[in-house]
Amino acid sequence: MQLSNFSEVINAILSKDSRYRAEAYCLLRDVLHLAFKRRKKSRKEKPSPHVSHIELLNEFRTYVLKEFGPMGITVLHSWGIKNADDIGQMVFHLIEMGVLAKTEKDQLDAFAKGLDFQEAFVMPFQPKEVLDASMAAKSRV
Repeated sequence: MQLSNFSEVINAILSKDSRYRAEAYCLLRDVLHLAFKRRKKSRKEKPSPHVSHIELLNEFRTYVLKEFGPMGITVLHSWGIKNADDIGQMVFHLIEMGVLAKTEKDQLDAFAKGLDFQEAFVMPFQPKEVLDASMAAKSRV
């Protein structure tokens, strides 16, 4: 199937798997673009067009915090993104549709533990007392 634009790709994906809203795929596209752009600026030689799952998840966290602030987790959940595994699922949907390519090192399960949503999107907005209690509880474990 030849699809001419990203909207058509999203519609094709959603017709097979509607767990994630179209906005989630647009967010992912924007994050991928920024990750590649940041990589291009930071390297003198021509960068690889491949973005690792770690680079993607780090850029995703930064972008969501900047764009949505404390509402980030709520926005993500409303679009069907509950954890990093969901980001991986969307990436692999785009790979299946030919929008993205993968290397032999790219694995879906690599996304699962790459980003803790509670730590990434909730904790930055907790009062200092809650953060201190959380850190104390982690140090006892």
